[in-house]
Amino acid sequence: MEMLKQESNRHVESNDPVLKRLSEIYRELLFHDGFGELRVEIKILKRGQKEVIISSGKQYRYVVDVVNS
Repeated sequence: MEMLKQESNRHVESNDPVLKRLSEIYRELLFHDGFGELRVEIKILKRGQKEVIISSGKQYRYVVDVVNS
């Protein structure tokens, strides 16, 4: 049980930068005086990880740990 809890905490921590960036871009687009586009791609990697690509003019790439429950 403790190991699952540690894996779950690591999973949440690895997603924090992704969620922060998504929130920042969303706010920028919402208050921008014009058109904006936001795209999120998620690709499967090996060893319980996924690559998250956030595109909005620039691309931000993250590798996050995935814990299957």
